[in-house]
Amino acid sequence: MNDEHCEVAERGAVEFEAAADPAQRAAGVELHSIDFIREHERHGRVSDQGRFWFLTNFQFFGIAIGFIGPSLGLSLGYTALAAALGTIIGTICMAFHASQGPEMGLPQMIQSRAQFGHRGVIVPLIVTLVSLVGYNVVSTILVADGSRALWGTSRVGVAVAASVLAAVVAIWGYDWLHRVFKLLFWLNLPLFSVLSLAVLLGRGGGTLNVHGHWSWVAFGTQLASAVSYNVTCAPTVSDYSRYLPSRTPRSRVIAHVFLGAAVSAVWLIVLGAWLATHLNGQDALLAVQQSGNILQPGFGSLLAGISIAALVAGIGATTYSAGLVLISTVDSLRPVRPTRSLRVIVTLVLMIAWTALALSLSGDAVTYVNAMLVMMLYFLMPWTAVNLVDYFLVRRGRYSILDLFTAQGIYGAWGGRGLAAYAVGFTISIPFFVVPNVYTGALAARFGGVDFGWLVSGLAAAATYLFLSRRFDGATEAAAVAASARALRQAIVTPVPEAAALGGRLPAE
Repeated sequence: MNDEHCEVAERGAVEFEAAADPAQRAAGVELHSIDFIREHERHGRVSDQGRFWFLTNFQFFGIAIGFIGPSLGLSLGYTALAAALGTIIGTICMAFHASQGPEMGLPQMIQSRAQFGHRGVIVPLIVTLVSLVGYNVVSTILVADGSRALWGTSRVGVAVAASVLAAVVAIWGYDWLHRVFKLLFWLNLPLFSVLSLAVLLGRGGGTLNVHGHWSWVAFGTQLASAVSYNVTCAPTVSDYSRYLPSRTPRSRVIAHVFLGAAVSAVWLIVLGAWLATHLNGQDALLAVQQSGNILQPGFGSLLAGISIAALVAGIGATTYSAGLVLISTVDSLRPVRPTRSLRVIVTLVLMIAWTALALSLSGDAVTYVNAMLVMMLYFLMPWTAVNLVDYFLVRRGRYSILDLFTAQGIYGAWGGRGLAAYAVGFTISIPFFVVPNVYTGALAARFGGVDFGWLVSGLAAAATYLFLSRRFDGATEAAAVAASARALRQAIVTPVPEAAALGGRLPAE
């Protein structure tokens, strides 16, 4: 193991020592952040991934997305079709990223250093960080405004309380997030099943008062929002699968994540569209309460309360990933020790930032949801295209874990192919962008304002990366991959600081 690799490994020595302390383990706060998860620390079942991502989408943020199509005059049927198609596209990307977690044992964006370089990865890191904070801002607005509309609560008080609860869950980390999500899954599922069944049987109240029509613009906007809903999870999905045993079958991870994330998203987006067209709802939470109370007095308030709890948990998960992304960003510029204390401090800083932003904004929540999802999609599609092409088509899952933690490794400081592909994908799609009430690209305008810039972006980035990688020879990296494998193998039997951060398993071969 060379001096550079020793230095990388020693940065995790504090984590190795902490893991050996029973008192610290009993505290329940996760010890790891952006460091490698060793095999003996792996745990959990792949089925947990399905429940986790089902619950992530199973709250009234998804219902709010279903309001977008009807607000633009799109009929219920076409809104449902756009929701289904968009969700399938977005979830395919997300689910394939999820399989990288157990295979690599790393947070999602650390793996992206292989495509963009140790420092170049800052570009997608910053985009991801802005997206995650934006999600928390909009979610906090939905919780605060919805609670005020329902129960007359203080907007500031609810926003602060929700943010603090979310930050606490994020600080406790991986295991507690999975526990909370599992509990809320079993609470949410039967309640919303009852409401959905009532709607299907015609007992959900209201009448069809927004008939809607076909519109390419409205259909494209609803489609893009549905795609974005799960694509925006792609930069974080491995954060919640990296503790699974490394030999977990790739196909099972993909299948469980896909089914969990897709079924819940389509379910609630379509339910939201029904509420918008039948109850003329303008606020997702208020519409849920109204429909539930029609079925049974008080039932709507129960639905609203449990949905708020699910969204707060989702804010916590987003905060957890945002913390990992921010630490990764700093570490790409200047190596840091990935300690538990650092993760706690970063989480609190993020909480203050998104709460302040949420309290400074007011207005139509549906507009915020639509604008945020569209912008996140434009920036993240080039990244997801580059990452998936590299992982499954170019390097085929063969990476040197050690070299991901140093700018002097085989991936270098700046990944020219990845950065160029990202730039091409993003730039070439700008004329196709449609940001409601802000910007419509020249080519998008020629197509009547239909939004498909995200598709152009992803295809262009993927094609560019494949073209630039046409002469890539995996044999040139084989020695480094083998050296990393030997170091990881040594870590299994050598409990020394040099093995602390990275020891545990072999990378995929």
